[in-house]
Amino acid sequence: MRVLVIEDEHKIARALKRALEQEHHAVDVCYDGDEGYAMATTEPYDIAIVDRMLPGEYDGVDIIKQMRSQGIHTPVLMLTALSTVRDRTDGLDSGADDYLTKPFAIEELLARVRALRRRQPASHTSVLKADDLKLDLNNLHVSRAGQTIELTSKEFALLEYLLRNQGRPLSKDKIIAHVWDYDADILPNTVEVYIKYLRTKLDEGFDRPLIKTVRGFGYKIEGQ
Repeated sequence: MRVLVIEDEHKIARALKRALEQEHHAVDVCYDGDEGYAMATTEPYDIAIVDRMLPGEYDGVDIIKQMRSQGIHTPVLMLTALSTVRDRTDGLDSGADDYLTKPFAIEELLARVRALRRRQPASHTSVLKADDLKLDLNNLHVSRAGQTIELTSKEFALLEYLLRNQGRPLSKDKIIAHVWDYDADILPNTVEVYIKYLRTKLDEGFDRPLIKTVRGFGYKIEGQ
């Protein structure tokens, strides 16, 4: 997934980015409300993690309200040092999907992110498949015809995105937007390189290739 973290405490933000990247997510980080608002309302994200109290014109509640008013339904996990019932209800009433009080364990935050992902219509299953290819999101395991396939973090993220859009051609721009961080220095041929890596690991040695090039459109993965 592509995740947005809006958190002004740099130490917490770095820890979240590191933990989420270990789960094979692409992560963008903003340290103030104004930049966070701009990113949340202009870039496509699968989940946003938003601190309630932020420097700048927009605080966390403002950002979420603006997202919802603009029809942006990205699931939001709100973080806050405020723990009263009124604080929690204000956060949820603003449009947040979940609420986590500081200090928190990283393991709990990751579990809540996984729960938010499962609530999304296209994310109800933890195992994605195409023919005899399986990607297990819970165990971060990939196999084809029962044979384990070792992937790098970025290869895993690319394969997940292809499988979530199985049968649908994806342009290089769309792939870059969902698989790489906003600040990553990525060129279109980088996507070609990673598609080649996946083909080498997933298709070579098997009877039927799964990754297809759709001329003029991009790439797709397609089972029978």
